[in-house]
Amino acid sequence: LTATFIAVNFFTPAHALNLPQAGDEAAPAARATNITLQPGDDLQAALDAAKPGDHISLAPGTWQGNYTINTPITLSGSPDGSTILDGAGKGKVLHIKAPDSTVEYLTVRNSGKKHFDMDAGIFADRTAHNIRIHHNHARDNLFGIYVWGPEKGIVEHNTVTGQATGRVNDRGNGIQLWKSLHTIIRNNTISGGRDGIYVTNSKYNLFENNTISGIRFGIHYMYTEDSEVKNNHLSDLESAYVIMFSNRITVRDNESDNSREHGLMLNAVNHSEISGNRINGANKCVFLYNANQNGFHHNHFSNCTIGVHSTAGSTDSRIHDNAYIGNQTQVMYVGTRLIEWSLDGHGNYWSDNSAF
Repeated sequence: LTATFIAVNFFTPAHALNLPQAGDEAAPAARATNITLQPGDDLQAALDAAKPGDHISLAPGTWQGNYTINTPITLSGSPDGSTILDGAGKGKVLHIKAPDSTVEYLTVRNSGKKHFDMDAGIFADRTAHNIRIHHNHARDNLFGIYVWGPEKGIVEHNTVTGQATGRVNDRGNGIQLWKSLHTIIRNNTISGGRDGIYVTNSKYNLFENNTISGIRFGIHYMYTEDSEVKNNHLSDLESAYVIMFSNRITVRDNESDNSREHGLMLNAVNHSEISGNRINGANKCVFLYNANQNGFHHNHFSNCTIGVHSTAGSTDSRIHDNAYIGNQTQVMYVGTRLIEWSLDGHGNYWSDNSAF
């Protein structure tokens, strides 16, 4: 018998995850129409009458109400942010149901406050595949942008400003994903609300180059697999990168400053690659809880009360070539097993090592 073995890269790079790219928008339909509306015009009537591929442009001004996109179109406002959709504190301000739609250059504000109804500034429904949401400002909404089930979406270059008052748990998240595959969240600026980017029950996503500050958790993963978090910049949070109950996640080249609790927390995270991250200033730079068989290398952890807290059977990981700088306690290990923190002769750098 002859056995043939095929080598497979265990950690799939983001560019091979079948993610959408800028310019992937669907080609406009034949005889597409450019429509310009002025304040006072009936926006919902125009949305209902639009044909696939039409481009509706809104002049500066305010449209008050709740609006639904049922046809694949482009909806644009003024690039200076002076085109406003105001939900007056009710429901979803802009509800997108059509695939292949683009929403751009709008200020979307004042959604409803009902978590059960998923009230949001911009809500992309499960049928809104291949959506592109870019260069918008979502503010004073329960959820800023909610991507609820569509695939291959791009959410980029948006500014999301959430609620800053009331109980944190009563607030919504800046950008939230549920069961949305092959989605890119990049180059967004998020502050206020509960968590910056929250994702659950999803796969094959990429979060990159986002800037998040002043909230509870920066990037929060739950039950998500085969995804990547890279080049994000987080500061002044309770915990920066919170990855929970997820497998095969790549977390690389991210930054975090001044977290009150954790810079990076891995809870029940397995078969993942954590590399090139810089965590500075936290109660715990890293908290490993039941995190197993991960690659953990070339990270920089500094100025934390505890550098790494490892507990609850976190074993069988490759921990090497990390730098632990100026932490009051470099490592707190709770367990009974012998754990090797080196690979092929490469250990870690400890600023308080007095070997010489």
